[in-house]
Amino acid sequence: MFRDDRFKGLTMTDIRKDLIAGITVGVVAIPLGMAFAIASGVSPEYGIYTTIIAGLIVAIFGGSSFQIAGPTGAFIPILLGIVLQYGYEDLLIAGMLAGIMLILMSIFKFGSLITYIPRSVTIGFTSGIAVIIFTGQLENFFGLENIEKKEYFHQNMIEIFSNFHSVNFYSILLGIIGLLIIIFVPKISPRTPVLLVALIIPTLVAVIFMPGKVATIGSAFGGISQSLPTIKFPEITWEKLMYLWQPAFAIAMLGGIESLLSAVVADGMTGKKHNSDRELFGQGLANILTPLFGGIPATGAIARTATNIKSGAVSPMSGVFQSLFVLLTLLLFAPFASYIPLASMAPILMVVAFNMSEYKSFSMILKLRNSDSLVLVTTFLLTVFVNLTVAVPVGLLLAMVSFVRRISHVLEVDDIKPDKFTEKEIQNKRRQDYACPQIASFTIRGPLFFGAADRFESTLSQAINRRPEVLILKMRHVSMIDATGAANLAAAIEDFIKNKGIVLITEIAEEPLEMLKKTELYEMVGPDNFYEDTTDAINDALERINPQKCPYCSRKGGGSCRVYVNTNQSPYKTRDKMD
Repeated sequence: MFRDDRFKGLTMTDIRKDLIAGITVGVVAIPLGMAFAIASGVSPEYGIYTTIIAGLIVAIFGGSSFQIAGPTGAFIPILLGIVLQYGYEDLLIAGMLAGIMLILMSIFKFGSLITYIPRSVTIGFTSGIAVIIFTGQLENFFGLENIEKKEYFHQNMIEIFSNFHSVNFYSILLGIIGLLIIIFVPKISPRTPVLLVALIIPTLVAVIFMPGKVATIGSAFGGISQSLPTIKFPEITWEKLMYLWQPAFAIAMLGGIESLLSAVVADGMTGKKHNSDRELFGQGLANILTPLFGGIPATGAIARTATNIKSGAVSPMSGVFQSLFVLLTLLLFAPFASYIPLASMAPILMVVAFNMSEYKSFSMILKLRNSDSLVLVTTFLLTVFVNLTVAVPVGLLLAMVSFVRRISHVLEVDDIKPDKFTEKEIQNKRRQDYACPQIASFTIRGPLFFGAADRFESTLSQAINRRPEVLILKMRHVSMIDATGAANLAAAIEDFIKNKGIVLITEIAEEPLEMLKKTELYEMVGPDNFYEDTTDAINDALERINPQKCPYCSRKGGGSCRVYVNTNQSPYKTRDKMD
């Protein structure tokens, strides 16, 4: 389906570099995979399965040479909501449905379109997700007991505060140890796999000094199997598809956005170019196949992809080696995972939430105090207090309305006046009093589309209410005309022609002209009344009028505008030279 040259020309040196990078990323991916799975309301092994299967498929079939795929924090609110409302089985179906949607996006070449989502929307829901992830870890950080996961943010906050009396100081100590490791170890030893260390040291502390004092993966979820599960198809019914399509669409959109953003980051770090549509295909295929092994939805992970590149990756083989390393770790060390305290997972996700919060960009957009700020805050609040499936569509709708409103004000309709008036004449009387009663000339600037069509029609109708004999429309700067714009333009022109007026259109670009030809407007105006030069149109108009009706030309001592016809010097300001 897509041509793939990413594996060509590899040498043994390249393979060794990819092997080292793959192992390095695998060390980072293991704790993150388990942490994201737990935060999503499922057992930690499902995060490991996702890391192995999705990482392998995206590396082989994706569109980036460096993309590392797996479970990510962005999915947590959606996945947790599905698990709480419908259950784990339906989460697998939603993931498969999202994978199908991603493949359809790749087939219909939607790869570039996803990148047009406004930054105010992406920052809004990303910051909202960060708040949900961070507050969702308070339970494990403080070791609270009898916490019942709720669907909505405010319900979870009430649940946490209601049970805060059950705080476990051993859990707090382990959480603080893990947090200090994550903050300070990279400053001392940047190449140390800090997330793995942040799991191992608190685990050793808990096993040696606090046995049975804190909740662990084993006590909360049981042991982790030392093998991949057998392939199992979830039970798919039409009824399930009907209520799962909306969260599945949110997963697909969020997965597509995050994977393409990750690929763009990789492009900037390496200078290589990814294939957006092939990347969507790889992500879609991964999300269809991963649920068959019990895995949760996955996408490209920006932090792990950046780590892959910094570790010396050369080709997608690093992603393949990452998956194989995680699989080998699962086969050899899975039983030891049951000793990991949940409190040691909390600081990992808290730091992930802080890093993805985009707090600087959030603050910058908020300070603008314009429509972008409104879109940002609305998307953020809906993400936190409702869910992403509502927040993203509403945010996009607000952004679209805001854009239409702003772009509609770009349209300008300026009348073109004779340039023979003196400033004193203009000051003493209204300028329109000097306008020729038989010729109305206007320059139209901006897109003539549905958002500006009504304003254009009213502006033009008011401007020509004196009923001249000739209407000249200079349309050099009309970038596009849609169906609504064409209809409103036709209404104004039709009304003018019915009153025996003549319409001349000048300097119109090819695309808007094609639009007029597809409607009745072209024939209504007349093919002979389209001009490449505004001066020619004005000269033609001057040939069709009676100069004695002009308040300037008919006054004593005034010269007729017709004297300019033969010299090709228009008395009207057409702004040709300025434009």
